[in-house]
Amino acid sequence: MCKLRVLVTGCVGFIGSWLVEKLLERGHEVIGIDCLTNYYSPKLKEYNMRNFVANPRFKFLRIDLSEVSIDELVSIISKVGYVIHEAAQPGVRSSWGEEFREYVRHNVLATQRLLEACVRVGTIKGFIYASSSSVYGNPVRVPISEDHPTRPYSPYGVTKLTGEKLCLAYHDNYGLPIVILRYFTVYGPRQRPDMAFHKFIKAMLKGDPIRVYGDGLQMRDFTYVQDVVEATLLAMESGEEVDGEVMNIGSSRPIKLVDAIKTISDIIGKEPMIIFESAKKGDVRVTYADDTKARKLLGWKAKTKLRDGLVEEVRWIKNMMSIGLI
Repeated sequence: MCKLRVLVTGCVGFIGSWLVEKLLERGHEVIGIDCLTNYYSPKLKEYNMRNFVANPRFKFLRIDLSEVSIDELVSIISKVGYVIHEAAQPGVRSSWGEEFREYVRHNVLATQRLLEACVRVGTIKGFIYASSSSVYGNPVRVPISEDHPTRPYSPYGVTKLTGEKLCLAYHDNYGLPIVILRYFTVYGPRQRPDMAFHKFIKAMLKGDPIRVYGDGLQMRDFTYVQDVVEATLLAMESGEEVDGEVMNIGSSRPIKLVDAIKTISDIIGKEPMIIFESAKKGDVRVTYADDTKARKLLGWKAKTKLRDGLVEEVRWIKNMMSIGLI
C-alpha cells in the first residue's frame, strides 16, 4: 500500500497511541492531536508517546478540538488524506450531572467542528469515527448486530450516538467518506486507570480489595486493543467498499465479570478480595457483538484470547507501577 498521511485525534490515549505506533511502523506520516485533559494523568499519556514522539514522520499538536478555530483545523487537515477520530471524553459513570457539559464539548462539539473542517478541505479520502457499544444500551437481543435499536443507557452513550449521527449527516449531505466503528470494551496495555481491568489488576498486585459494582454476573465482550487497532486500520484502507458503513468491533466472546477476575487472579497468582457494591447508573447488563459485518467487509475477526491479552496488560501495569506512573 502507498504511504499515507493520517490525522489521529486522541493520539496519546489508550487506543490512539497504539494506532499512531502501528501507522508509523507501516511507513505512514501521522499528525497527532490531543488536548491532554485531566480525566486521568497527562503524564501517563505522555509516556504513551515515548516510542514515537521523536519520529520524523510524526507531528504532535496539543489542540482542543472544541476551541481551535475552524480555519486552523482546515489548515491542519489539508495536509492529510485520512482522519481517525479517537478523541473523546470517556467513561459511563462520570457522564451524569454537571460533568455532562464536558461530554457535549469533547464528544459532540469537537466532532462537529472536525467534520466541518473536513468538508471545507474537500479532499479527505476517509474519516473513521471511533464509536462505542454504549450506543445500544441494554440489548433486547444478543448477539447485537448493527441494526439493533440504539437506546443509550448513559449520557456518555448519548453523546457517542450523537457523534455518529453527525458523521452520517455530513456523509449524506456533503459526501464525506465516513466509516463508524462501534468498539466493545477494549482492554490491554495502556488501558485507562478508570477502567475495570486496570483497577482490578492494580488492586490485586497491591493486595487491596476489588470493588465490583453489581453481582459480577454481568457479561462483557472484552476486545484486545491490538485487534481493535487492526480493525480500524483495515477500515481506513478499505476505501469505497466501506463508505457509509457502521460496524461492530468486538471479540464476540462475552464473559462474566467474575470469570474475568478469576483469570486475572490465575495470572497474578493471588486470590482476589472482592467487595460487591450496588450497581452504578448507566452500566448495562451485557455487551455481545455480532461481528458478521466486520468479518464480511473487512476480513477482520478478533484473534486475541482473553487470557493472552490480560497477560500483556498485567505485564504493562507491573512496569507502570515499578516506575511510579500508576
